[in-house]
Amino acid sequence: MDTGKHQLEQLFAQLGLDNDVTAIKVFLARHWLEPGQALAEAAFWNPAQADFLRQALASDAEWAEAVDELAALLSQK
Repeated sequence: MDTGKHQLEQLFAQLGLDNDVTAIKVFLARHWLEPGQALAEAAFWNPAQADFLRQALASDAEWAEAVDELAALLSQK
């Protein structure tokens, strides 16, 4: 069972972004992280999104796995 995509869709919804498969693919194609850049420090997040991402990782929240997955996907450029 692949739960990764489902978690990623939920994370996008939590961030207030379109969360269908096509929208996620478009987002990933248009955005990336610079080498060594923390996910929450990327310029494409608004302050609330960046804060959510920081908190999710800092508290090892239920979102941490999906946040890590997103960071990995955005680092593959």
